[in-house]
Amino acid sequence: MGVSDNSTGLILAVLSSGFIGTSFILKKKGLKRAAASTGFGAGRGGYTYLQEPLWWAGMITMIVGEAANFVAYAYAPAVLVTPLGALSIIVSAVLAHFMLKERLKQMGVLGCVSCIVGSVIVVIHAPEESTPTSVEEIWNLAIEPAFLIYVAATLSLVVALVMHFEPRYGQSNILIYLGICSLMGSLTVVSIKAIGIAIKLTLEGISQIAYPQTWVFVTVAVLCVITQLNYLNKALDTFNTALVSPIYYVMFTSLTIIASVIMFKDWKDQSVSDIASEICGFITVLSGTIVLHSTREQEPSATPGAVTWYDQDHIKAVEEEDEHLITVHNTDYFD
Repeated sequence: MGVSDNSTGLILAVLSSGFIGTSFILKKKGLKRAAASTGFGAGRGGYTYLQEPLWWAGMITMIVGEAANFVAYAYAPAVLVTPLGALSIIVSAVLAHFMLKERLKQMGVLGCVSCIVGSVIVVIHAPEESTPTSVEEIWNLAIEPAFLIYVAATLSLVVALVMHFEPRYGQSNILIYLGICSLMGSLTVVSIKAIGIAIKLTLEGISQIAYPQTWVFVTVAVLCVITQLNYLNKALDTFNTALVSPIYYVMFTSLTIIASVIMFKDWKDQSVSDIASEICGFITVLSGTIVLHSTREQEPSATPGAVTWYDQDHIKAVEEEDEHLITVHNTDYFD
């Protein structure tokens, strides 16, 4: 008995999470080394991390993980594959505890368990993949009014974030960088899924290379990935990994599921109970990421002044000139 497409996608998604979770840590260490040696990191527009071998090790690891993820989308719906990215948060949390000294507290275990339980619920109730017969069929889905409205809204938000909000709040509000990453990421996933299906059909003897739509999806995917990597590097260099990983996961996963449901109509043939179960599983995963984030040690910022992950609400300041206050704060936090 052969392995189903959904099972193949599931296995690849789990492997992908392991590689991607590890890449976060390697890239973070590379960014920190580069910033320490030059004093000018990615968060301030620098690109010296490109000369750091450890960053490239993380980059290669991420590429391997994304490649596995790429193939997973060709075999399973995004509603199944994307939420499993929570496993990468568990990997990054454990590795950050040992390699970056970002302490994972006891309640973090509960967060990890919640992520796993939620992922299992999603897997059990995920819809079966319905593979289109050609890239033209995918293109017809992409030019339907509902998805075009989503694309227009997404690009409008990205332009607003880049042109208006990033120069003003990029260094103090983590949602700016990660918002750009997540919005573009949702378009990346639907494009990657289209490309994966085209490659799968081509390998099965139904060539999709001659279709211009295939290359449109490739172009969109490349542009979106480059944008994602640029702003993800800025987020990692500016904010604590304990913040970046879960918030990026929550935003990216939510937007990707919305984009996939609109374009590929993943829930079209599912019962209300299955859809409700998937949503509950997803919420359980989100809850796990919140618990995991809230119980991890906050790393002092490398940049002077106050840094917050949301503006003027429960501000957690780090002042370089007042190390005594930092010591008192950390002592009270862990007692």
